[in-house]
Amino acid sequence: MVQVHELGCEGCSKSYVFRGTKDLTAKQIQEMLGIGRGTAQPHAPRGPQGVPQQHHQLPSNRFLQPVHKCDMSLTDLLGELQSDPWPVVQGKRPQRSIGAAMSVAVGLLECTYPNTGARIMTFIGGPCTQGPGMVVDDELRHPIRSHHDIEKDSVKYMKKAMKHYEGLANRASNNGHVIDIYSCALDQTGLLEMKYMSNYTGGHMVMGDSFNTSLFKQTFQRVFSKDQKGEFKMAFGATMEVKTSREIKLSGAIGPCVGTAIKGSNISETEIGIGGTSAWKLCGLYPNSTLTIFFEVVNQHNAPIPQGGRGYVQFITQYQHSSGQKRVRVTTCARNWADAGINIQHIAAGFDQEAAAVLMARMAVYRAETDDGPDVLRWLDRMLIRLCQKFGDYHKDDPNSFRFSECFSLYPQFMFHLRRSQFLQVFNNSPDETSYYRHMLNREDLTQSLIMIQPILYAYSFNGPPEPVLLDTSSIQVDRILLMDTFFQIVIYHGETIDQWRKQKYQDLPEYENFKQLLQAPLDDAQEILQTRFPMPRYIDTEAGGSQARFLLSRVNPSQTHNNMYAWGQDGGAPVLTDDVSLQVFMEHLKKLAVSSST
Repeated sequence: MVQVHELGCEGCSKSYVFRGTKDLTAKQIQEMLGIGRGTAQPHAPRGPQGVPQQHHQLPSNRFLQPVHKCDMSLTDLLGELQSDPWPVVQGKRPQRSIGAAMSVAVGLLECTYPNTGARIMTFIGGPCTQGPGMVVDDELRHPIRSHHDIEKDSVKYMKKAMKHYEGLANRASNNGHVIDIYSCALDQTGLLEMKYMSNYTGGHMVMGDSFNTSLFKQTFQRVFSKDQKGEFKMAFGATMEVKTSREIKLSGAIGPCVGTAIKGSNISETEIGIGGTSAWKLCGLYPNSTLTIFFEVVNQHNAPIPQGGRGYVQFITQYQHSSGQKRVRVTTCARNWADAGINIQHIAAGFDQEAAAVLMARMAVYRAETDDGPDVLRWLDRMLIRLCQKFGDYHKDDPNSFRFSECFSLYPQFMFHLRRSQFLQVFNNSPDETSYYRHMLNREDLTQSLIMIQPILYAYSFNGPPEPVLLDTSSIQVDRILLMDTFFQIVIYHGETIDQWRKQKYQDLPEYENFKQLLQAPLDDAQEILQTRFPMPRYIDTEAGGSQARFLLSRVNPSQTHNNMYAWGQDGGAPVLTDDVSLQVFMEHLKKLAVSSST
């Protein structure tokens, strides 16, 4: 069952109970709770300016009130909340009606505050096991769906649940309401099915093991962080309209948004992501929110692009600030036109390889939602080969002659790490985890997105100050401490010798003060990252041979594996037990395909 609590009751708690197996429309919820649209009574006494005098509070105020008015009753309500006392039969899952509860919450806000900034915060401790939005039945012997089940199409509840949550997401986004999902459980909770609610409305999606961990508590506190003026770092009901000069058309957008029905002459027939519109709606907006916009350059035969001229793009963003103010922000960009046939070097000089890597990652993730994994990887490879053929400097059929300018030199390794990342490789990840990782990639800014694709690795040793090192097995040395930031995890890895010294407590002896400082340095740097990031990353402290060293070993480029660990000229490093292709082999194959006359 689903309970809706009244906040206006003094002395006793009062709640309305809905059946958890029944889906209700907004109108039914409105009638059952006895709430209208918040309009004044027709015969209400009027004040001096003809304004109705509010002697009686609005019906909706029983359920939605400012915090300062309901502080006591809300605290009491939360204190009295308890898990369902009804015993769970052995071999069964607890009965959860998340789909029905979400339906009631969306319906309640729809009736009371349409087209107004609002948030629904959902705390989930397990999967929905009954009613609308059900993702698994209550029999424990039936495990929740895996990637393997989805591939075989052996998913009994998934499609119906997705349809239910997508419908709720569309209703919420139409009214500008944000839905946050905080999921904490050791098993899957159904994030795969519920992802639309956060993705369409710009809400937060947080995944953890338990609501009692400091990891979750600190992450949740950061939702309410404030700026220097004491205002929440969040905005509501944003729309971003894009205007372009006639040579540029809009293909679409990828990010935490939904399309609007605004049509224009600058809409391309080629859709990428959410297309068919020139404006997008973002119900929730934050300082780090990003949206990927795709353009198409249209070269009309009767009106060729003027060489030496400029193309213009204008972004008009309107939103409701957390202070209640409506704000408009306009950004206009101009770029020179260049003919790819004559001035290809001008186009190459303007290539931003970091932005291109994130953009390609988002396109690949968007495709991966509907296409098979191998198809997405093949598409990514084709795009990379085409780029090498277009902008590389080489002699036909001579791989050794291939050269890339500095503007492109890092791009192939970004693609190499993207191919191996958890965004495209679903092995060893549950569908919920995959949905969570993809959700974060589609909303974070460029720097954070790049860290997700290719983690940063820092080395600490007695040989000098901390330094960034290659994400490679050769960087794993016995006399080094490594700090790896993957965005989702912060891993501190102690080399074999360092770990032995640490276990022998050398850091506690006064004559080894420098060793103590060496051990402390990565901890201080990790703390700095932990204090600012949202959601808070998992902190992992491990050592050579430790079980959690897998987090590092699975991300480094396997230049040294069990197959070539005794090869001549190896400079230490830790071999990784894998059959994955290394970056060096990947680059060799890429050069061969790029220079080949047959591709």
